Amino acid sequence: MAEPKGVHQGCARESREPPEAQLAQRCGDRALSVDWFTTIEQVLPRHEIGKRGDPIGGLAARFCNELCRGVSLRLGDPLATKPSHQRAMGFFVQLTEAIAERHSLLVTGLDPNPEMLQSWAQRRGMGNRSFLSQARHWIKAVVEETSPHVCAIKASLGFYQALGPLGLELLLEVRDLVPRELPLIIDAKHGDLNSSTALAHYLFRDLAVDAVTLSPLAGQDIAAPFLLYRDKAVVITCRSSNPAAKRIQYHPNDNDPLFLQIVRESQLWGTPDQVLLEVGTSDPKVLSQVRQAAPERVLMLRSIWSEEERVDGLLEAGLSDSADGLLIPMPQNLLVEDDLAEQAAALKGRINRRRQSWLDQHPPGEADRCELWLARSETEESQETDPLDSLIVELFDIGCLLFGEYVQASGAVFNYYIDLRQIISDPNLFHRVLHGYASLMEGLNFERIAGIPYGALPTATGLALQLHRPLIYPRKEVKAHGARRLIEGDFQEGDQVVVVDDILISGGSVLEGIAKLERSGLVVNDVVVFIDHGGQRDRSARERLKAKGYQVHAVMDIERITNALLAAGRLTEEQAQVLG
Repeated sequence: MAEPKGVHQGCARESREPPEAQLAQRCGDRALSVDWFTTIEQVLPRHEIGKRGDPIGGLAARFCNELCRGVSLRLGDPLATKPSHQRAMGFFVQLTEAIAERHSLLVTGLDPNPEMLQSWAQRRGMGNRSFLSQARHWIKAVVEETSPHVCAIKASLGFYQALGPLGLELLLEVRDLVPRELPLIIDAKHGDLNSSTALAHYLFRDLAVDAVTLSPLAGQDIAAPFLLYRDKAVVITCRSSNPAAKRIQYHPNDNDPLFLQIVRESQLWGTPDQVLLEVGTSDPKVLSQVRQAAPERVLMLRSIWSEEERVDGLLEAGLSDSADGLLIPMPQNLLVEDDLAEQAAALKGRINRRRQSWLDQHPPGEADRCELWLARSETEESQETDPLDSLIVELFDIGCLLFGEYVQASGAVFNYYIDLRQIISDPNLFHRVLHGYASLMEGLNFERIAGIPYGALPTATGLALQLHRPLIYPRKEVKAHGARRLIEGDFQEGDQVVVVDDILISGGSVLEGIAKLERSGLVVNDVVVFIDHGGQRDRSARERLKAKGYQVHAVMDIERITNALLAAGRLTEEQAQVLG
């Protein structure tokens, strides 16, 4: 079966080589090794590697755009990173692999509808069998016949729940029947906050599915329990195909309908490899609106289109820049046909020819190169809006900077107070703050992360999870009961520790914590803080730590905060003078 030459040229998957081996082959003499690929994948999980139009450089090339907006780096350039342990393949890479291996954007829906199965069962002499028996045979046949021609399989939870305990057992059989290299998506449309944690554990751990659809009306909190499983994904239903939903979905008006607001909002909940969008429509114009609002997201259509002439229009409206990024359901009427395998292959071929035509009509530009996106250099930051400046403004807007008379831990009285504890209640901002810390820590040598209690403990915990390093912390006071430990967490004498704190003012609390760490046999060379209060104007705290052999690394200082807030119109001149 022919396939789009622009989509798979030079990346034949006959040997089913892993993506890092393919990249190494494709990039030739650009000094890309498997260890290098693994290192980048671990240290910068939101990376962009690849060539426009390739299966690896198409979907997988958009890992980083949510958090890393920066300069491109040729694959031969050196990186100051260290190799890390290989991690399990996540949903997004699994989906990309399946698209590449099967040359397909099709998705099979395993929804055993009694009306649909009746004629299928009768043609096979199973008309007198129970519905459960008919469904079991149909599911097995559909999986076997369509697996070579689809990139994922989707099962609607409601169909199986309606069958009672036997239906949930049937869902377990579905998990066993679906090849492990194919992602299994559960269509749950889940929207209940109280049961989200339990459902996430059941689906992702007990049932071992790879992604789940969610209803967005409860907001970001509905996705949070599911996004804790870093190798899984959620699919946010942003639009329904039900005609009666129009009065709700197009509120308040057609120019800015609710469903497009949901598209924009849900992209803030996670990165493109974590959060996909489900779009219920057979109208290419509607799909085009969603694609324009979410150019980097994978879109999954609902299984509603039956007229084949609509396929071309939907592809034109929904394909990404790399002629992928759109998951298309197999028409339900085909799933009960006797020649299902042949029809699936024919539909896949038609879609691939349309993808090739799309690539021919949209010649590659700047994206036709292997590149890695990192944080911008200072020169380029001065030419465009600095992501750090926007982060400062958003931190100000949620109340992290207060004016008045405040006594600091050192005893000094300031006319302002910085309260970074607010960020832990905003997952998106918290993630960006962690990214600021992590970018400073990439080049440092350490085996453990030590958070200074209590303000920096949430941050240190987040960094330990993100950087896959053990967390320890010195207690403020030794308990009079229990183990009476000075340091909480597991460590060995001689382990090298990086100390994490939120704000550096006098350096007293940091030195107090370091003293406890060193008395326990740990080695400290570096201290990483989010804000250096003194900045370039008052380096006394930095010099105090430097005199004792500790190097301070700060994400930002007061001068940077003042300039960003002044430029954004958030501060008056009088307030700016208070900050110094």
